[in-house]
Amino acid sequence: MSQLRVGLPPLAELELHSEVSCAWLDRQGQVSREERLTLSQLGQRPKQPPLLCFLHPADSLLASIDLPPLPANKTAAAVKCAAQALMLGDSSQMHIGHSPRDASGQVQIAWVARQHLQGLAAVLKQAGLTLRGLYPAPYSLPVLPGVVACVADGHLLRRESLNSAQVEPLLGDEVDEASFAADATQRWIGPLPGWGLHGGLQQTGGEQRGWGRAVGCVALAVAVWVIGLNMYAAREARQGQQLKAQMSQRVKQAFPELPVILNPLQQARQQLEQRQKGAVDDPAQNFNRLVLQAGTGMPFMAGSVERLSYRDGVLQLALLSDANRGGNDKDWQSTLAQAGISVTADDAGWTLRPSDESSANTNEDDDSGADDE
Repeated sequence: MSQLRVGLPPLAELELHSEVSCAWLDRQGQVSREERLTLSQLGQRPKQPPLLCFLHPADSLLASIDLPPLPANKTAAAVKCAAQALMLGDSSQMHIGHSPRDASGQVQIAWVARQHLQGLAAVLKQAGLTLRGLYPAPYSLPVLPGVVACVADGHLLRRESLNSAQVEPLLGDEVDEASFAADATQRWIGPLPGWGLHGGLQQTGGEQRGWGRAVGCVALAVAVWVIGLNMYAAREARQGQQLKAQMSQRVKQAFPELPVILNPLQQARQQLEQRQKGAVDDPAQNFNRLVLQAGTGMPFMAGSVERLSYRDGVLQLALLSDANRGGNDKDWQSTLAQAGISVTADDAGWTLRPSDESSANTNEDDDSGADDE
C-alpha cells in the first residue's frame, strides 16, 4: 500500500498556503517521489492517500518516564500525572500521547497543544485532505542498529527503537555517534510506532460525528421505548382476554341456564334482576337472593361466618367470636336496602330479611289466618 508522508511546519504558523515536505512511498516502503507543495496544492492533486504527518521538531515534545506495570486505564492516568511535571503550561490544554511500556519499564510520552491540533484539523479540512496519523518528527527516521540521527531546522533528531526517540536543540557537532545512510530520502522510511498524537486531532474534529452518535442514541432509545410499549400493550391485552374468560366461566357456573355468554357483566345483572323479581314467591330463590346479596354487599364477612340459618324467609349469620362486624361504615347497608334487603345486628351476628311490600303482605296474611283460627 502506497503512503504519503508529510513534514509539517510549526503548527502555530500553519495555514492553507504553508509549504510542506512531501514524500510518496511505494508498496515496498521506499521513497518514489519527494516534493515541496502547499497544502492547497496537495489537496488539488487527485486520488491522494490519507496523510501520515510528522510534526516540526519545535512541536515535537518528547520524554521518557519509568512506570511500574499497570492496567491500561491506570497507565494513562499515571502518564498524565508524570507529564504535568514536564509541561510549562496548563496540562488540560495539552493532548498527551504515550507508547506502551517496554521490557525495561520505559514509556515514551509526547504532547501538543489542543489549540494547535484544532488549527491543523481546520486547515486539512479546508484543503480537502484526510489525516491517517500524526507523529513527532523523529519517527520518520529508520530504525537501524545503534542510534539513528539527523539534523532538521536547528534540532537534532534521534531514534533508538520503534517507540523510543528524542528531539534536542542543536548545540554543536552531535551527530558523530549516529549511524545513518547518506541518502536523505532514507529519513522518510522509518517504521511507524504503535502510538501517536492523531487521537487528539480526531477528538477535536469529531464534534459532528458526536452529534451523529447522539442522534443515533436517541433513535435507539425511541425504538426501544416503542418496542417496550407494544410489548406492554400486548401483555395487557392478554390479561384482559384472560379476565374476560374467567368472568364468563364464573357467570356460566352461577347461571348454568344461560346457553351462551356474550357479555358476562350484563347477563349476570339480568339474571340477578330476574331472580330478585321471583324471590317473593319462591323460598329457594329468596334464600339464594339473601345469600347472594350478603356475599356481594357485605364483603367484610368473607371468612368470618361460623354458621348460617334460614327460616321463614329470614337469613341469620352467626359470626366467629373475633370477627369484624363491619365497623362504622354504613354504605353497605344502604346498598342492601336499595336491593330490598333489611339488615339488623344481634348478639350472634347479622339478620337479613326481604324488606319489600310483598313479603310484608304475605306475613300479614299468615298472621290474620292464624287469628281466624
